[in-house]
Amino acid sequence: MRFIKEGGIYAVLLILLAVIIIQEPSFVSLRNLSNILTQSSVRIIIALGVASLIVTQGTDLSAGRQVGLAAVISATLLQALENVNKVFPEIGPMPIPAVIMIVCAIGALIGLVNGLVVAYLKVTPFIATMGSMIIVYGVNSLYYDYVGASPVAGFATQFSEFTQGFIRLGDFRLSYITFYAVIAIIFSWVLWNKTVFGKNIFAIGGNPEAAKVSGVNVPLTLLKVYALSGVFYAFAGLLEAGRIGSATNNLGFLYELDAIAACVVGGVSFAGGVGSIMGVVTGVLIFTIINYGMTYIGINPYWQFIIKGGIIIFAVALDSMKYADKK
Repeated sequence: MRFIKEGGIYAVLLILLAVIIIQEPSFVSLRNLSNILTQSSVRIIIALGVASLIVTQGTDLSAGRQVGLAAVISATLLQALENVNKVFPEIGPMPIPAVIMIVCAIGALIGLVNGLVVAYLKVTPFIATMGSMIIVYGVNSLYYDYVGASPVAGFATQFSEFTQGFIRLGDFRLSYITFYAVIAIIFSWVLWNKTVFGKNIFAIGGNPEAAKVSGVNVPLTLLKVYALSGVFYAFAGLLEAGRIGSATNNLGFLYELDAIAACVVGGVSFAGGVGSIMGVVTGVLIFTIINYGMTYIGINPYWQFIIKGGIIIFAVALDSMKYADKK
């Protein structure tokens, strides 16, 4: 039982990976490794935002829709001037840093609203973020309809290079997006492990009442955590739009579930106060490899949903069992 609780989920994932490799040995290649790292990078940034909330005993069901909103907004602002379908032809070329600041400010604002509802109105994170998920999707759909209700594409060359560029190392291609993910990982690791703010996050997750007695401003800390998560989602949305080459209001659908699942697989406990950045990264990589592998060998997408759902339930069940043992 101890082995199942501590390593059961990894055993299941390794079995799935073994099945994929046996079915299609060509899955193990530098090209696929490059693709997996690129796909993982955006998911890692999203998961890092979600992970901080899970550590505080919260969650965020609006993460995927926030990614979609940031993707559509950034796509409309970074189209090429020569694009005949340019949404805002009167707007000249916008610097990428300016667009990043705009979408991140919007993400932080949405996060602040979520934080206010959770921290000050005492609404459970599940309900609060479920409501904001619906609202954000509605806002994004209205904006998307306003700009033409067709995939927003035809980006400026500098934006395509920013998100689709890569460094070639022999036969291996390392994308720029992977570097951005590494920066986000380092930033999050320092935040979690080397700052008072990070210590307060874990204190709140371990015992909110004890943290409050110890002098931690719990509502303000939660507000900051939700706002920071919104910034992560927004930046991920901008990168995802550029990586795919277009954006619609449906982009980001179910991204939050993949991020939550990856966090739990990586050892971030829903009981709060437990987790590590490397665990989050490992969880995302494992999930991306399984997703990519199942698609690679041609497993029916509906079966993929069933398998992923089973993995999520199994991972949360193991987490609950470990928490029960600690109590």
